[in-house]
Amino acid sequence: MGFTIAEKIIRSHLVDGEMKTGKEIGLRIDQTLTQDATGTMAYLEFEAMGVDRVKTERSVAYIDHNTLQSGFENADDHRFIASVAKKHGIYYSRPGNGICHQLHLERFGIPGKTLIGSDSHTPTAGGLGMLACGAGGLDVAVAMGGGAYYITMPRMVRINLTGKLSPWVSAKDVILAVLRILSVKGGVGKIIEYGGEGVKSLSVPERATITNMGAELGATTSIFPSDEVTKAFLKAQNRESDWVALSADEDAQYDEIIDIDLSELVPMAACPHSPDNVKSVAEIGKLKVDQVCIGSCTNSSYIDLMRVAYILKGKTVHPDVSLAIAPGSKQVLTMLAQNGALADLVAAGARILECACGPCIGMGQSPNSKGVSLRTFNRNFEGRSGTADAQVYLVSPEMAAASALSGYLTDPRELGDMPAIELPEQFLINDNMIVPPAAAGAEADAVEILRGPNIKPFPVTQPLSDSIEAPVLLKVGDNITTDHIMPAGAKILPYRSNIPHLSQYCFAVCDTEFPARAKAAGKGIIVGGSNYGQGSSREHAALVPLYLGVKAVLVKSFARIHQQNLINAGILPLTFVHEADYEKLHLGDDISLPDIKACISSGSPIYLENKTTGEKIEVQANLSGRAKDIILCGGLLNYTKEQSK
Repeated sequence: MGFTIAEKIIRSHLVDGEMKTGKEIGLRIDQTLTQDATGTMAYLEFEAMGVDRVKTERSVAYIDHNTLQSGFENADDHRFIASVAKKHGIYYSRPGNGICHQLHLERFGIPGKTLIGSDSHTPTAGGLGMLACGAGGLDVAVAMGGGAYYITMPRMVRINLTGKLSPWVSAKDVILAVLRILSVKGGVGKIIEYGGEGVKSLSVPERATITNMGAELGATTSIFPSDEVTKAFLKAQNRESDWVALSADEDAQYDEIIDIDLSELVPMAACPHSPDNVKSVAEIGKLKVDQVCIGSCTNSSYIDLMRVAYILKGKTVHPDVSLAIAPGSKQVLTMLAQNGALADLVAAGARILECACGPCIGMGQSPNSKGVSLRTFNRNFEGRSGTADAQVYLVSPEMAAASALSGYLTDPRELGDMPAIELPEQFLINDNMIVPPAAAGAEADAVEILRGPNIKPFPVTQPLSDSIEAPVLLKVGDNITTDHIMPAGAKILPYRSNIPHLSQYCFAVCDTEFPARAKAAGKGIIVGGSNYGQGSSREHAALVPLYLGVKAVLVKSFARIHQQNLINAGILPLTFVHEADYEKLHLGDDISLPDIKACISSGSPIYLENKTTGEKIEVQANLSGRAKDIILCGGLLNYTKEQSK
């Protein structure tokens, strides 16, 4: 039996476990990336491990999230990250250089290599043929220190692409079609692998758009073959030597196969407030638009913005629409400036933002009250834009540009003939905004780590207690995102290195009284529904509850990265054996988990006692042997220190 693309990479990087579906495996990691909203904490954790120099082939610290400097906090964090990077062997991408995933695709990604990043959209690099996974900052810190990255061996899903996209139908429509088929929960525990003749018609940036939003499926990662298209892209980036051919064996076995004919796809949009609430333009109907935002790690490539410039050239944005455009990298922005496309965007009335994440993570450009905002981004969770009652639709750049001109949601196929815009044979290469680290030895030793007053210590974790006695501090429903648990946005993101300050915002989207209630109780349990913790990889959604005394989270099911972040933080993740028992728990109930330490150690059944109602509920902890040890130690940092003794 042959191997899939993902299995080939896993096999060549396997350092622990067996490649059996559902079993825990440890992988050697070749590359890591961080961004500044998660990076400060990741580097504090790396420092706590006491490792002098990163042991990966390449680690890169990007500054792309917290670039709005309305106070000292973000600038101080950037200075801290720059100094840590220089001292410990990490490349540093300065503010303004671009979005981490777009940049990694351009300058560092290598087919066949493994990459983990402290950002859930790290699978973007799967468009190059990398095995790239989003992870919590502590997992990234461990990998930088030479440790393995542990996941459950996923199931393999193949999506066969046939045909070719029709004019004005884009890669964004491909992934929206996949989301409509699988849903935001459909990729959990799976690797999505693309194949078929249709793959050859997609450029690397188009493939990256598709793998980027694989994160919205809940998938472990998504991946494309590395072929002649990949080779041409790397050659154009002066990196042809990084190319290797990589494809699935003809007799590779998949757990699931989905067929999509690209020629049958039509322009689509994800409607509020979920990426899988996908409808065609015709199904949505006439919709007045207030705002259009083009950019993000999903759709900010050179080819995306060249198509937008073509649509806007010689025209004017509708007077009722605010159009903002954020190029994905300095390379993209400079090339647009040199060929005149930037002038076309500006002349049409677009507001040009810096090369950063910006509106995608609520960092500016919040829409008006009840505003309809079309965004080429990857998430449209309620309130994520910074406006609580905004109606956010996820669309392609082509649809976004056409709608910005008309003032209504517009099918780009109404624009007439589509231009033949191709990727350049040679990209503009200028890495002057990437700072290499100091040389190992005396030069690195002389580097001073610069800490600002906003940087607070990592929360203290404790080994699992013999029993847990605590109240239900909060009960929430299905599809709770990390944005619900620990919101983003311009007001909160500058405090990502200050857990005590962040604690006052924890779960405030769901219940404004939660932070005060948690602090008063000093300990507690959170109860939730299915797919709890979907969305961002931000470990702050575990670290802040840890700081507030949360001992366990009991839900119907978890999103992969968040469950691992809870384990890493020493918070016990539990699921209902019978989902109907969710109804037996209420806010304020006093809960007992007797002999929980012994139950976790032995793997014996766990029974929760609701002391308020007298109910006894069977729950379970789906923990591997290593995860059990981490929980018993009180978190990954404690576990790593124990292992190094």
